Amino acid sequence: MHTPKICYRVNLFSVSLFLDLVQATKSGKSCATNLLRFRMLIDSYSFVVAFGLLVLLVRQGSAHTDNSDVRALQDLYTSFNSPPQLRGWKSSGGDPCQELWTGVYCVGSSIMQIKLNNLNISGSLGYELNNLHHLKQLDVSNNNIYGEIPYGLPLNLTHLNLACNNLSQYIPYSLSSIKNLRHMNLSHNFLTGPVGNVFTGLLSLRDMDLSYNEFIGDLPSSFATLKGLSKLFLQHNEFTGSVIFLASLQLTDLNIQDNHFSGIIPKQFQYIHNLWFGGNMFDKESSPPWDFPFDSPPDQQNITTPPSSESSAVKNYPLPESRRPKKKKVGKTAILVGGVTLVIACLLLFFIIWYYKCCRKLRVQERIEGSQHSLPLSVARDCSVTGPVESPEISVISSPSEIRHVPPVRTKVVKVNRRRSFAKKSRMRIGAKLYAVAELELATNNFNLTNFLGEGSLGSVFRAEFPDGQVFAVKCISTITLSLHEEQQFLEVIWNTSRLRHANIITLHGYCVEQGRHMLVYEYARNLSLDHALHSEAYMPLSWGLRLKIALGIARALNYLHFTCVPPLAHGNLKAANVLLDEDLTPRISDCCLAVLKPLTIKSMKPEVSDTETGGTAPEHCQPVSGIQKDDIYAFGVLLLELLTGKKPFDGLEPKEENSLVQWASSRLHDNESLDEMVEPALRKTIPPKTLSRFAVLVSLCTQGDKGLRPTTSEIIESLTNMMEEYRKMRREAEADFDPYERSFRSTHSRFIGSPTVSCMSI
Repeated sequence: MHTPKICYRVNLFSVSLFLDLVQATKSGKSCATNLLRFRMLIDSYSFVVAFGLLVLLVRQGSAHTDNSDVRALQDLYTSFNSPPQLRGWKSSGGDPCQELWTGVYCVGSSIMQIKLNNLNISGSLGYELNNLHHLKQLDVSNNNIYGEIPYGLPLNLTHLNLACNNLSQYIPYSLSSIKNLRHMNLSHNFLTGPVGNVFTGLLSLRDMDLSYNEFIGDLPSSFATLKGLSKLFLQHNEFTGSVIFLASLQLTDLNIQDNHFSGIIPKQFQYIHNLWFGGNMFDKESSPPWDFPFDSPPDQQNITTPPSSESSAVKNYPLPESRRPKKKKVGKTAILVGGVTLVIACLLLFFIIWYYKCCRKLRVQERIEGSQHSLPLSVARDCSVTGPVESPEISVISSPSEIRHVPPVRTKVVKVNRRRSFAKKSRMRIGAKLYAVAELELATNNFNLTNFLGEGSLGSVFRAEFPDGQVFAVKCISTITLSLHEEQQFLEVIWNTSRLRHANIITLHGYCVEQGRHMLVYEYARNLSLDHALHSEAYMPLSWGLRLKIALGIARALNYLHFTCVPPLAHGNLKAANVLLDEDLTPRISDCCLAVLKPLTIKSMKPEVSDTETGGTAPEHCQPVSGIQKDDIYAFGVLLLELLTGKKPFDGLEPKEENSLVQWASSRLHDNESLDEMVEPALRKTIPPKTLSRFAVLVSLCTQGDKGLRPTTSEIIESLTNMMEEYRKMRREAEADFDPYERSFRSTHSRFIGSPTVSCMSI
């Protein structure tokens, strides 16, 4: 290895050149000679810098993509229906950063930008985008992406471009958590409903485009908090009411054309550089006087300021004598040249690092940070996608003439009928399909017993097969006669539930509110519940690794409800019967947020065991002021006990002192000998002792009587992840090629045995 000698010689050469340059300057040699020596000096520095960078980058080349980033992209690829144009992408395995997946740009092991515009991609945005913790830019514009905007978006985004797709429903409230967001474009979609106060806290937002959608209602007050906003495009929607919340913003561009805004036009609007407001119902007579006529065409209603001529003024007028540069002494000149040389060397180092990362690692033509070309300009243009063709992007920093000369293409404007029935009005807000009773009767064969899946406190569940081949589970909620207020309460619950998108949560696809009947249409889970997997003799015992995987999946779902959702939500009725296992034994919790509907149901529908006997209900559950998220933690602790012992939360066949699982286990969790005896016999000697002790501590914390002592979901996830690593380490050390328990559990039946009493929606 001759690297030190080479660098040493080059550095001696550089020092020699520098000394020659100083000496030449002192002796008064020609500028041409000095310039030549100066250039040679820079070249020598460049070689040293480039050589050092080469060594550094070879060492960095072995960085692997973060596991959470890989999982998120795998989920996104699956949600996009595995399109072939995404070269290199995989639904399992692979390394996006090392393998240079199409449209994925990394820094080190972290994915910083995803740019998939104009690729004719169809599908949804998946459930895992929030796991891209380092992502700065997301651009999937000009595709055929449908569905909702995910509830959980990457929290470190600075640029978000979802324009020109088929996205529907609403802007998620979790958007307010993306504090560093600077540029957002949701234009040319089918987003609808009123825009809630989703912009609170977005102090960094500079450009926002919501144009060419189907938004209705008044502008929320959170618009007034966007103090950094300079460009706002709201044209071609169904907005109503006043625009007073926009008056205090320091905007340079504002387009609110073709809405239903009314009231006065704020006087502050006359200071907006580019303004369009035609096609509304403003009261021009009551509006304060402006310096331009209201009768001018909308295309002419923009105020422009002539460009500054400061640069030409400086050029044409000489500087005063006192400000003219004076001749310096030769010694000072030499020092100055030396300082400049060092500065240039540093700049060269910075430039080469930046250039390599951009061109070799990132494969982009502009830097991620500060890019002003990630958002297309909001104009009425054709968003149709004919293939993965490259089209030039239009900067948001464009002249008004570019806006005026683009002909309108998309002419579809949905006029909202203000006189709708209660059920039809609900469709404007709820992110799930509204079904008719006749559709559900046809799909369930008139709710025939052959399609019956189960029954619980909220009602019965039926398998529904629709004419297009899709299979869902229909939950018929047996409600009492509801008042108008109770109907609204029911719809609010459905509204919250319909927005949930997580890999460990059963998705609500639709609902029915008709003829006094209330039904929910859920994703159909084809396998069995965790309750049957643990307590039915028809199935082989789950391995310890599978039980940890199930516990971790449930914890992630709760973490999503408690912290990702804004406002926070809670399950309210977590139990083993409400945890479904799919064909890969991935846990999916059902009945999220439905516990509040119990008072609206016919209580005699199903005689139930009292809450105090279930063993899975928190002690403070009946108290009026209860932290309902902490109730979920208690119920999760009971689930952990079930996974450890194989026992039910309450078993009337056991002796009285043992029929409540929590009470029976509480005195045994801290004694090693008793703890070993608690473990389900099939699992004994398969759990590492350290893992078993930590698991017992976690159970004890989750089932604390004082809810303030219970851990958060993030703490639970961290603890379970460590246990999973310990278990895997033990298996590696034992050189086990496969898990005999997992093999037996999954190979006993090619598919899980169906049961006429198994509720696939687990009530």
